[in-house]
Order: sequence, then structure tokens, then C-alpha cells
Amino acid sequence: MAQNSMLKEERAAAANQSGGSMRSMLIIGALFFIFGFVTWLNSVLIPYLKIACELNNFESYLVAFAFYVSYLVMAIPSAWVLKKTGFKKGMSLGLAVMAVGALIFVPAAMTRTYLFFLIGLFIQGTGLAVLQTAVNPYVTILGPRESAAKRISIMGICNKVAGALAPLILGAIVLENADALVNTLGSMSAAQQAVELDALATKVIMPYIIMAGILVVLAVLVSFSALPEIDTDQEDETVATANTNKTSILQFPHVLLGAFTLFLYVGVEVMAGDTVISYGAAQGVDLSTAKFFTTYTMVAMLVGYVIGIIAIPTFISQSRALQVSAVLGVLFVLVALFTDGYTSVLFISLLGLANALMWPAIWPLAIADLGRFTKIGSSLLIMGIAGGAILPLLYGWLADTISPQQAYWIMIPCYLVILYFAVYGHKIRTKQPVVSGNLPL
Repeated sequence: MAQNSMLKEERAAAANQSGGSMRSMLIIGALFFIFGFVTWLNSVLIPYLKIACELNNFESYLVAFAFYVSYLVMAIPSAWVLKKTGFKKGMSLGLAVMAVGALIFVPAAMTRTYLFFLIGLFIQGTGLAVLQTAVNPYVTILGPRESAAKRISIMGICNKVAGALAPLILGAIVLENADALVNTLGSMSAAQQAVELDALATKVIMPYIIMAGILVVLAVLVSFSALPEIDTDQEDETVATANTNKTSILQFPHVLLGAFTLFLYVGVEVMAGDTVISYGAAQGVDLSTAKFFTTYTMVAMLVGYVIGIIAIPTFISQSRALQVSAVLGVLFVLVALFTDGYTSVLFISLLGLANALMWPAIWPLAIADLGRFTKIGSSLLIMGIAGGAILPLLYGWLADTISPQQAYWIMIPCYLVILYFAVYGHKIRTKQPVVSGNLPL
């Protein structure tokens, strides 16, 4: 009887743990949906603000720069914040900061001041930096490391469903009749142009007020949720032994390579999603049609995530999935470079398929074996998201200087470096010195 009672207690504990993990994953999934939605609004904001604020290509891609450079500036402070607040309160704080950034769009739109838009985007990115620094280790640690890519792929589906919806919703509001407006602006007087562009700018106010309200509600819900706190400072015996004499995250070469790889990956992912609408327009596609291309990119990523959930780690390892993805990236870019029109634009959208499994694979490979260095390692990897600030801006400059199509050549070396990390870079470890006559492992 005592044995049966003990078995029942063990089963109940296992069921509670499983239920707790499921609840945690649902909460994290909702957060991934939110920052997917906010992030991929940029693909519409770039052509929208290019018209409303009368910008060239380079200036319009400052949208991506302002948003993603915040990760570089705020990632290390985010680790400090999480040390003080813990993961759960840090997530609530991140959501609240994002709400502030959304509200700044109101005065930005009312005055049609591009700088205010950029400040709002930077503050939104700051909130996301805190969220990402907290959430990504959560997903990695909430289960076996070898299946981390599968869990991150599930989160990626939440993220990219939001990413597919975001440009459709915002595009339907702010780009309505945009083609007709662009065609008639040249024939208007300066005063008429100002009136029309002011009216265009105000279209963004209500969507961002609604967004701010939703973010505040989510911040409160997360704060009072049953999301468990995770202690990443605790190390198992193997990791503790490997990290015995390590005092700095700089002593983990695979993390440094991983951060650089993420920098390049996020750069090409943002280029694929945020430049494709403008590139479609440059290829002669009407904005009324081109506004759907980012959604195609997100759908392609969703297909990739489903493949990852099914295949990793049962049929293919995380590193092999990353290798295949990098090769596909090179091939798709080459097709886009050597074709024209819809074919070229659609292969830029298809980069979503090549990019889908990169974050799910790079993150666990780069953050492996960090133990007590996990928070700072996560911050370093989050800094890699700044690739979304630098590379699209470089693309915008090249698009103005050479052509929007030929500017995509900058993606090729990025995918080749990702391939190197997948094959070799993630395996590099700092060797431990010989201690007490024992050979280093």
C-alpha cells in the first residue's frame, strides 16, 4: 500500500510538473507572438514612412536601424535588470517599456517628425531586448538541450504567425491608396502635398494606441502569472567542472562566434522581411500587391519551423539543420540576383524558408555549457540582433548607390559564415589548464 501511495504521489508530481511546463510554454508563446507582431510591422513602416516623411532608401532603412540597434545598446543592461528583477518581473518591465515606445508614435504622427518615429522604435526595441534576454534562455532551459531547437521552432511559429499578420493589418490601414497618392503627389502644390502627407501620417495613430493598451494588459498578466523563476546560476557537475577556472564570458569562444553568427543571421532575416516590399516596388510591382511579400516571407518561415519540429532531433541534428539552411540561403539569393520581376522578388521572400531554422539552431549551439554565465551569455547573443540595424542600412545605401537588386550580394558572405559556424565554429571550446597532474579534458 505504501509503495502504491508513493507511486501515485510521483505520478501526480510528474503531472503537475508537465502541466506547469505547458502553462509556461503557453505564456512564452504569447510573448513570442507579441514581439513577432511588433518586429515585423517595420516591413510596412519602411515604405510608409518613406512616403509620409519624404525619404530616400537609406533614410527609410533607419527604421530598422533604430529598432535593432537598441539590442546592441541595451542587451548588457538587460542582463543587469534581470539579475535585479528576475526573469518574470523583467518580462513585465519589457512589455511596459514597449508600450511607452508605441505611444511615442502619437506625437510623431501628429507632427510628421521622423526623429520621433525613430525614438519610439528605439524604445520599443529596448523593451524587446529585455524580453528576448529573458525569454530565450527560458525556452532553452525548460527541457532537454538536444530538443531545444524544436521548442524554439514552436515559439518561432507563434512569432512568425504574428509576423505574417502584422504587415497585412498595418498595411491595409496605412498603405491604402498609397499607389494613387504617390502618383499624384508630383502634380500637387507644396501646401496640398503637406495636407495629404499629414493625413497619411495620422493613419498610424490608432493602431499604435491599441498596441500600447494590449502591451500594458500583458505586462500586468505576466506579472501575476504562475510563470516559474529559473535559476541559471546553478550548474550541473559536468558544466561546473568545465567552467572551474573561467571568470569571463570572453573565455567561451563558441559564444563569441555564436553572437557574430546571430548578427549576420538577423541581418539577412531582416533584409528578407523588411526590404522585400520596397524591392518589389523597385521591380515594378504595385504597393497594393507588394505589401503581401513580407507575409509570404513569414509563411515560408512557418513551413521551415514545421519541418524543424518534425525533424529535429529525430531525423537531423541542430548543426546539420543549420548547414542545410545556410546552403539554401546562398542558392536562393543567387536565383534572386540572376532573375527579374516576380521571380526575383519571390526568391527573396523564399529566404524565409532558408532562415527559419537558423535562430532555433544557432541559439542552443551558442549558449551550450555556460552554466552560471548563461545570463551574460544570453545578453551577448541578444547583442547580435543588432545585425538587423547595420546590414539593412548597408543594403539601403547600396540600393541607392548601385541598385536594389545588386545590393543583395551582401547576403552571400553572411550565409557562408553561418555555414562555418554550423560545421565547425560551435564546437570550439577553451582548453582548461593542467591541474594537479591531470590532463585537461
